[in-house]
Amino acid sequence: MRALIVYPTMVLMTIVLGVPIVVLSLFGVHIAPDSVLGRAPRIWSKVVLWASAVRLTVRNPEHIGSPNEARMYVSNHVSWFEIFGLACVLPHYRFVAKKELASIPVFGRAAKEVAAIFIDRKNRKAAFQTYAEAAEQIKRGVSVAVFPEGTRGRSYTLRPFKKGPFVLAIAAQVPVVPVVSWGTREVQGKGRLAIHGGSCELTFLEPIATTGLTYDDRDALLRAVWERIAQALVEKGVPATGAPMESAA
Repeated sequence: MRALIVYPTMVLMTIVLGVPIVVLSLFGVHIAPDSVLGRAPRIWSKVVLWASAVRLTVRNPEHIGSPNEARMYVSNHVSWFEIFGLACVLPHYRFVAKKELASIPVFGRAAKEVAAIFIDRKNRKAAFQTYAEAAEQIKRGVSVAVFPEGTRGRSYTLRPFKKGPFVLAIAAQVPVVPVVSWGTREVQGKGRLAIHGGSCELTFLEPIATTGLTYDDRDALLRAVWERIAQALVEKGVPATGAPMESAA
């Protein structure tokens, strides 16, 4: 029953916030990050969490950093709701998202303007080009949030990470902040339309520095981030049964 409230709320908020963003973008008007429309992803997400009766708890907020300090946030991914949660608490940021979302009317164009960097996961060359463009944005002070498992999982067991995000972090020379999302699967798991109210947690772990690292360090950085998130999940009773990276990458 809650979904009957949440989905119309998503549509309404997309129209209210997304249409002005699209119109301004068509006229080439810059949308400042601190303006109302620049904060549209946060407003949209807070309203959706409210409509979903989701209570969000943020642990170790000191690791988030300041709006003037670019970072890369790397999270496990089991639900759309960790995206909404992160959008509520991160400073000036962009999500790296699959390009299919860009085709959603109004939402896709608005997200491209104020919230997302769309990536073609099926085209390796195009994906790395997108990461190169994202690195330039990070150097200008924009933080990036990524889900290196690539897509949502059906359980909390951590799956292999893709290398692209870690190449990006090294290219931008910014700290990587591992994030553990918990409780989002119970709100709405992969493949489910139903939405259940409840409590969700975002735990920000200690940042991992990339200063001085090179492209050759990408695998070591990937493993370090994967192991930190996996260990935090082990402490919640989730076995670390997978491998940090795909065998063919």
